[in-house]
Amino acid sequence: MASCTVSILFLLIVAMSAAEPPGCKIRITNRGLEMLKYETQKFVVEELSNITMPEMKGNEGRFEYTINEVKINELNLTYADLAFQPGLGLLFEVQNSSIALSFQRRILYWFFYDTGAINASAEGVNIHTVLHMTKDELGRLKISNITCDASIGKMKMKFTGTLGRVYDFLATFLTTGMRFLLNQQICPAMNHAGLVLINSLLETIPVRTEVDKYVGIDYSLLSDPVVTSRSLDMDFRGMFFELENENNTLVNYAVNPIVREYDRMVYLGLSEYFFDSGLYSYYKAGIFQMNIANERMPKDLEMLLRTTYFGTIMMMNPALVEYPISLRLELNSAPKTTIKTSGATVAVTAIATVMVLPPGTAPVQLSSMTMEAKFNAKVSMKGKRLAVLADLRRFKIFSNQSALESLALIPLQGPLKTMLQISIVPIINNWTKRGVSIPLADGLDFIEEVVEYHNGYLIIGANLHFSKGLREMIERKIQADPENAI
Repeated sequence: MASCTVSILFLLIVAMSAAEPPGCKIRITNRGLEMLKYETQKFVVEELSNITMPEMKGNEGRFEYTINEVKINELNLTYADLAFQPGLGLLFEVQNSSIALSFQRRILYWFFYDTGAINASAEGVNIHTVLHMTKDELGRLKISNITCDASIGKMKMKFTGTLGRVYDFLATFLTTGMRFLLNQQICPAMNHAGLVLINSLLETIPVRTEVDKYVGIDYSLLSDPVVTSRSLDMDFRGMFFELENENNTLVNYAVNPIVREYDRMVYLGLSEYFFDSGLYSYYKAGIFQMNIANERMPKDLEMLLRTTYFGTIMMMNPALVEYPISLRLELNSAPKTTIKTSGATVAVTAIATVMVLPPGTAPVQLSSMTMEAKFNAKVSMKGKRLAVLADLRRFKIFSNQSALESLALIPLQGPLKTMLQISIVPIINNWTKRGVSIPLADGLDFIEEVVEYHNGYLIIGANLHFSKGLREMIERKIQADPENAI
């Protein structure tokens, strides 16, 4: 028995250790849901206002009637709430509300024929809707099912027209039928709103998409969202990949971002792996290399390189003195990100090759040295784009050939560091300031962001802002994909 228990525990430990940690994590809190509630209420009112009801025909004694052209004129949501439903998803609840509607009547009584409008009100309207949130086969967040229960407490009618007062006794009969028909239409309308319209909005969240012409990013969910009474937590893969070789990706050994706070509307957690996979993918794509020559070569640096390597050139071939000098920088490994409570840094190791460029022949190598640099990386958010600003912190060079040559390179260290700060760092920042989109639905943006650094990951706490209304966001998506229009 004891050995069996040990075996089971061992298997559980292995299974837990084999689970892929997320590179990106998002938490939406009750405060975020409170902001979404207003847009949800407007959206539900619009959906219920579009309810269509079938024509109603029948007879009661000598009366024959037809009811049609049903229009919902007003919805008064006395109480409406949007909350987390632990273990399932979201709960949208309406209590003790009312619906004002009107429709046309045609009534035949013996030889009298009468038409007119009927104004009615449904009172004590209660709707209990649970949206089940899961991940689909592509790793996208979706509403997989909706549980809906609706009821109408009572219905009142007011007849107008020639024989309006005479027909008041029909009200009891008609209200029973109308209440049943209206009640039957509420849940289908809510199902359509969630399973079709809201899911179409969730499709705007990027899952696996291109960042630029070199790399893409994978934001697929690793598991179903975890829903508690206070939050909805989602674990995303958060992995960059090279477009030319999508299977050559970095393995995630980073720590799992831990979100402990609930004060802001939304929290975004990013591990070191999120950034490292991006740097690895760009490294594999071959963009971390640069040739500095001719007009791109600062005059002071060129003069210093000529002075430093004058003896080498004279020993090789004095005629080379007249020709341009170039500096080739190429990373020999992918940069590495380190995140601590003090901030984020990126370590870079590159090979710097100094060459003479005689016209019409191959470049002549003068020296090869190793450059080690460390950059401070300041992470920021704007809208839904994550950007990084780099600042050179440490820099050193040493020879790949001899310790003696390393001593000779000391005068180069200052000018090369200046060259990096003036020429290369701005190029890097111009690239990284474009940013990358985070997995957030179209029309939702981060505002009032605060970045906190932890050991192995960072957390961005923010509030949410609707740049578009929920209805506008959905209609825009449907127009973009007309085949999904309903």
